[in-house]
Amino acid sequence: MPDTAIPALLAEHGLDPARIEPLVADALLAMDDGELFVERRASETLTFDDGRLKVAGRDAALGFGLRAVSGERVGLACGAELTEDALRRAADTVRAVARGHAGRSNAPLDGTPHRLYPGNDPLAGSGQTDRIALLQEIDAYCRAAGEDVRQVSVSLLSSYQEVEILRGDGQRAGDLRPLLRLNVQVVVERDGRRESGGSGAGGRLGLGDFLEGTGWKSIADEALRQARIKLDAVAAPAGEMTVVLGPGWPGVMLHEAVGHGLEGDFNRKGTSAFAGLLGQRVAAPGVTVVDDGTMPDRRGSLNVDDEGTPTGRAVLIEDGILRGYMQDRQNARLMRMAPTGNGRRQSYAHTIMPRMTNTYMLAGAQDPAEILAGVRNGLYAVNFGGGQVDITSGRFVFSASEAYLIEDGRVTAPVKGATLIGNGPEALLRVTAIGNDLRLDSGIGTCGKAGQGVPVGVGQPTLRMERMTVGGTRGA
Repeated sequence: MPDTAIPALLAEHGLDPARIEPLVADALLAMDDGELFVERRASETLTFDDGRLKVAGRDAALGFGLRAVSGERVGLACGAELTEDALRRAADTVRAVARGHAGRSNAPLDGTPHRLYPGNDPLAGSGQTDRIALLQEIDAYCRAAGEDVRQVSVSLLSSYQEVEILRGDGQRAGDLRPLLRLNVQVVVERDGRRESGGSGAGGRLGLGDFLEGTGWKSIADEALRQARIKLDAVAAPAGEMTVVLGPGWPGVMLHEAVGHGLEGDFNRKGTSAFAGLLGQRVAAPGVTVVDDGTMPDRRGSLNVDDEGTPTGRAVLIEDGILRGYMQDRQNARLMRMAPTGNGRRQSYAHTIMPRMTNTYMLAGAQDPAEILAGVRNGLYAVNFGGGQVDITSGRFVFSASEAYLIEDGRVTAPVKGATLIGNGPEALLRVTAIGNDLRLDSGIGTCGKAGQGVPVGVGQPTLRMERMTVGGTRGA
């Protein structure tokens, strides 16, 4: 990505970079790290519900965040007024974190920025009227799918983020980040019983490229399929049993129960269940987990992170052995490790933390059909809804939005009300089979941490885990 791809937001708003560079350098002179992060973002939300347009929202934001890092301390001053006076006031504010600190390792950025997605604005390729017409067409398609369809909701979320990063040593970085997500929700009814289903897809693409590669009909058909399956669901069993997780979106459990525990800040502070375990076995043989921000067009990918570091592919667990953590620059420095390009922030008004990008488990060698055939009685969980995780203990509770009984090696009745209860590190050690069918999610994930949300990706192959606790409404 050449310099021409770095947005010139300062210059566009009448600020001479030659005057701003020494201002930033002076503010960060006695610091270990920091940067001026300038952001312009445009976003649009369209929702077609109950046969008509319910929401048509457009939002735009412009602002800066000046961040200074001194040891473990972080000073952040931000504002929506992009002027030299506002930047000078911000510089005066962040200097307070130095407290006599001389600054030791304001290391330069390392690596070459990627070109992982087109820098085209997804809101510029078509008019809003055309986008609304698309949602109307999807709504009509779902309603025509059968007399059992009672409600349809279709939404399209589009955004375009321009980022300019200026560091104290004069280095510049930036990115042009498109993002789309299409969601379809349906409600069906049979014999007085109503159930809902949903599906979605997204990525860092323009609308035309996204629809050409995905096809909205497959998204709508999947939402209808999920809703109709639930009409036949029986009560989920309860107890300890073998659980098989399907490929793709079930990787959200890996993301939550394991991924957060592998972020650098939790391990530096000793609050993760994985703290101090580098080089030790934390998962069954064959389990390899990576975080990869370099995948083209993926929702969690970035050309550079929000500190200007090019994203990378970090091997976190290799063949069951803990190999590394996801790091921003501050935590990497304090832990004497290398940054991995995982420094992320929700917006210019938020500080940076180590965050996941696209986190997934690599494929194994086993046929998924054989994995299922080897289970006498168990649960096959294909999709997940919400969940809760305690980072310190690793304990988790996840709700399965689509699951089936496994009886004598065969997938049989769908079930409702199934939850998986366990401990992330313990669950990794109970993996007894890994499928050859690695699949990434369709591009719908948003990760929350400390009040900040960022787009992410997840994925995994089919997995079999023994002695998992399933919460349900009838005995196993």
